[in-house]
Amino acid sequence: MTGRLQRSLVAVSCLTALCCTDSQRVDEVRTATEASVPTFSRDIAPLLYRECMPCHLEDRIGPIALETYEDVAPLADRIARVTRARSMPPWPADAGFSRFREERVLTDEEIGLIARWLEAGSPEGDPAILPPIPVNPAGSELGTPDLVVEMPEPYEIEGNGVDHFVVVRVPFEVPQDTFVRAVEFVPGNRALVHHMNGHLIVYEPGKKTNLFEGETFTEDAVHNPAALESLNLRNDDGSFAPIFVNLVNYLPGMSPTAYPNGLSYLFPLMAQNVFLMNDVHYGPSTRDTFDLSHLNIWYGPRPERVVREFILGTYGVAKPVPELIIPPDTVMDFHIEYEVPRDISVLSLNPHMHLLGKSIKAYAVTRMYQTIPLIHIPRWDFHWQYTYTFPRPVHIPSGSTLVVEATYDNTAENPHNPFSPPRTVREHEGSMKSTDEMLQLIVSWTPYRPGDELLDLTEVSLE
Repeated sequence: MTGRLQRSLVAVSCLTALCCTDSQRVDEVRTATEASVPTFSRDIAPLLYRECMPCHLEDRIGPIALETYEDVAPLADRIARVTRARSMPPWPADAGFSRFREERVLTDEEIGLIARWLEAGSPEGDPAILPPIPVNPAGSELGTPDLVVEMPEPYEIEGNGVDHFVVVRVPFEVPQDTFVRAVEFVPGNRALVHHMNGHLIVYEPGKKTNLFEGETFTEDAVHNPAALESLNLRNDDGSFAPIFVNLVNYLPGMSPTAYPNGLSYLFPLMAQNVFLMNDVHYGPSTRDTFDLSHLNIWYGPRPERVVREFILGTYGVAKPVPELIIPPDTVMDFHIEYEVPRDISVLSLNPHMHLLGKSIKAYAVTRMYQTIPLIHIPRWDFHWQYTYTFPRPVHIPSGSTLVVEATYDNTAENPHNPFSPPRTVREHEGSMKSTDEMLQLIVSWTPYRPGDELLDLTEVSLE
């Protein structure tokens, strides 16, 4: 082979290698570029399923389902907008003040990911890698219940444009004595059921002949307690059966609360029981409709440690200062102080205000003047009221002062003000009407034990 031919073959070989290298690099760049473009299946669905469920499932409180690519893609611009504004997912508590389990808070990177997905044209990606939709059995957020108890009959809601407050008697029987491990209230009419406080009445053997006799509903029982007699709640001899208050509560967006094994409220069940839905609040409706709510109940052994609660504010152990009266055209501050008489481990908090609420903050001050942050909601939202559970119990030493600070806005600038022009609004004999006001902090706690600060409240299984 001549030298000239050798040089020619080498040149061709080098050129071929160079072309292959350039082509490979182009393919690598293309692959990297495609991988950097967010897709629904790989990037967006896992994010939505984690942070937007269970509200945005079919027949849940969210007005739209966000389950499939076909659900989400037409709403990509809207989803990018509300996440950028941090109005969705709704998590009113300030994560910089205190942290809770099951927080629905997007990071800046996650918000940016949604924005980049929109800019890329909202591609679907590979449906084969789509994660499963997080749907729990029986429409529950906790799993499969041991017992489902439904209202005996629907409550007919008149479309007269006013609030309805109803007490509902729901009798039920169980095969043997046991304890309630957890309970979940599931509203039948999610659009109108605003809140519900549920109590448990248990009947000792032989004390009640006909558990199912009596009216199912009574209205305006707050101002007419005699109306409760129509529900036939007493024992046959006229005495009162044991009642356990606040078995379960419901507010907009509230998820059922459960704790690790051995830690729960002390709610016994006997053969005959009545679940008393105390003052179910149905919001105004312009058309006739109905509600048929139900309860999911999980059994369990007698708890080793009992969860208890107290209320600060309306109906509570310490009242707001000054008295909860908000004149028109004012922004007013109120506070509550309560000295804790023993060492406690705080598990959960439920702040509650109505439409004039602007902000609420709670913290504890120890005898050594150390501040323990509890919760801060800088922009109160009447439509999203959670029970906030800490990832680990918060120890409040004996003698500490719990402090609640709240601000109310009774001006025309408050878009949620129910009156135009503004008028004086107050706490009115414990009225739960949204046009009256309330100020509450419900504290769930258990007596403190050394090491409680290490107890993991996020590991909960009802199976």
